[in-house]
Amino acid sequence: MLLPDERHVVRWLSQYGALPRVQLLRMLQKPRATAEKILRNLKRQMQIADVCGGYYIGLDPMCQPDQRTVLAVWVLLKFIDRVSPMAHYAAAYPSQLFFLKENTGYEVVVLYEGEENLLRLLQPDEDLKYIIVVPHISMAAKLRLPKAPCLLATVEFCGQDEPKITFFSEENPDEE
Repeated sequence: MLLPDERHVVRWLSQYGALPRVQLLRMLQKPRATAEKILRNLKRQMQIADVCGGYYIGLDPMCQPDQRTVLAVWVLLKFIDRVSPMAHYAAAYPSQLFFLKENTGYEVVVLYEGEENLLRLLQPDEDLKYIIVVPHISMAAKLRLPKAPCLLATVEFCGQDEPKITFFSEENPDEE
């Protein structure tokens, strides 16, 4: 029988696929030594496995990480202290992730260059906000945002384990 935190890790990996080890450690919201012990116990029980030499962790060593989902989880981690472990899950395409923060639903949509038209597939809801992740903020000029509150974000890797995430309002994409 798995402990609650161990069940959370297995659930997250079954929903999102393989994730970077550092993301799982942060999602657990425990001291690092405790979070590492949870992952070690799951490995010992053969519930999870190292993927890509241990940078990622998945339910089995053959699962491949989805980079859009990985970027969406980085955005989620900016709010993780206000999101319950069971209040986030994979979303319907073209979104990657849904989370509930303070009774408001958020969908994270990761777009690559040339995919601006994917936003037309969104089904705006009055109780839903969107966080649209783009490779660079200059791409915002090409976007046709849905008729719902939107926040734009960029995720920049600068050689550290964790990327820098910058948020921009839809009114003025030049300011944070």
